[in-house]
Amino acid sequence: MPIVDVVNLKNETVGQIELPDLIYNVEMRPHLVHEVVTAQLNSRRAGTACTKTRAEVAFSNRKPYRQKGTGRARAGTRRSPVWRHGGIIFGPKPRDFSSRPPAQVRRAALKVVLTSKLAEKQLVILDSFDLAEAKTKHFAQSLKGLGLQKAIVVTPAENEKLERSSRNIPDCKVLRVAGLNCYDLLKHTHLVILKDSLAGIEERLMK
Repeated sequence: MPIVDVVNLKNETVGQIELPDLIYNVEMRPHLVHEVVTAQLNSRRAGTACTKTRAEVAFSNRKPYRQKGTGRARAGTRRSPVWRHGGIIFGPKPRDFSSRPPAQVRRAALKVVLTSKLAEKQLVILDSFDLAEAKTKHFAQSLKGLGLQKAIVVTPAENEKLERSSRNIPDCKVLRVAGLNCYDLLKHTHLVILKDSLAGIEERLMK
């Protein structure tokens, strides 16, 4: 089991903790991470692109000109996709792009990302993250004391002060254990896990 230092907001080591191999020391399988992140990004797509077919274009059904004698190609309607402003052939229609990989795949991908963060020394275990009040300035100063900038903080449950304090910092985010996901972990350089959150992560990923 990997042993990791537990630090405080002053970046001082206050203890050590063992992390389970089944979560933080698994085989690297990047294809699982790719599958899960792709599914997450697809689920965010609006899917609202829409074009009109020849049946939906606002033109009359009158024949543009007579069948013979003009020297032009035959034409039965101005709605034809061949004509300018006519209907669109096989154009996009509103659709749902979302997909959801199996729970086992999502858990395995999350383990791979956590293992990667630990291996690259981008994982920080924090004993506590208590703020006197919900202010962006205090949150930013705390991260600066840890020597971090682009970081994601994982809390065991709802923490209104931390969540409100981090809203105006574009490169930082506060997530609860239940919302931990591959995309956010990869988007942020460092991962800060509160010590109390470790039990929740184990419970979620050791099913």
